[in-house]
Amino acid sequence: MKRMNYASGTPWEPVVGYSRAVRTGNQVWVSGTTATVEGGAVIGAGDAYAQTVQTLKNIESALLKAGATMKDVVRTRMYVVNIAADWEKVGKAHGEVFGDIRPATSMVEVRALIDPAMLVEIEAEAFITSAD
Repeated sequence: MKRMNYASGTPWEPVVGYSRAVRTGNQVWVSGTTATVEGGAVIGAGDAYAQTVQTLKNIESALLKAGATMKDVVRTRMYVVNIAADWEKVGKAHGEVFGDIRPATSMVEVRALIDPAMLVEIEAEAFITSAD
């Protein structure tokens, strides 16, 4: 099986040495993804819902580059800086995308993310049922 790496263009990928997504066969793994836009700026300052929406858009973009869709996602992991204050906002945005797909998931609180403005980071794993 051929391994394909996909970058999103954020400044951290080459420095840290990782890919936004990796595809091998019909499986795709999306690295921890945040609410950044091109160039690495964080959007949705102080708004966990807005950050989750952007994060999921970024995940979708990575999946599409790798030949997958959100419907192929079988697992997500959500890392939240303040779970007591933000779990419902993060969960609402996640549910808006995955309500019918229903991947296995976890939501855990973390002490901090790489940028203090970031409130949520999400990983995704996909299994493409119609692999080429």
